[in-house]
Amino acid sequence: MDIGIVSMRYAKALIEYAKNTNTANVLYDEISILSYNLNTCQELRKVLDNPILSIRDKYSLICTAATGELAVSREFSRFITLVLRNHRENFLQYICLSFLELYRQMEHIGIAKLITAVPVDNSISDRIRRAAGVVLKLKMELDTVVDPSIEGGFIFDYDDYRLDASVATQLKRVKQQFIEKNRRIV
Repeated sequence: MDIGIVSMRYAKALIEYAKNTNTANVLYDEISILSYNLNTCQELRKVLDNPILSIRDKYSLICTAATGELAVSREFSRFITLVLRNHRENFLQYICLSFLELYRQMEHIGIAKLITAVPVDNSISDRIRRAAGVVLKLKMELDTVVDPSIEGGFIFDYDDYRLDASVATQLKRVKQQFIEKNRRIV
């Protein structure tokens, strides 16, 4: 069976279950953290694919990856148990991504990325997030990234849109203009 089909079926079932139990927000938080850990920690995915590890150990590992030392919600626990019983743990990363996408569509949440040359104060990133939310008519989640290579200014990415107000890009434009003018002269 296709990875996309399996992961979407589980994600749709989980989102419906979350709607019925009014726990979508809690599940979104837990699955967001789990998804981040699955994406950033390759060893975690390798351990989950290990057939020697027991279901109980995998369950414990997944719960720790989702909430750390805190207890997981009952709904999350039941869902992970279902995934492990059906031996679908190798699809867990894709299930999480599908669930997050469905939840964001349901709640009208947009994900944007703010790239700056230096770390940005929380008040500034909140102001940018709120302003983008008003313009796009969405609740916004803002991922901030520090990239010194842009030399100053910022780059704001949302879906296929990019607002590039970086110093590096402006310098490239000026350089390109000088090159074009010099070609005409010679």
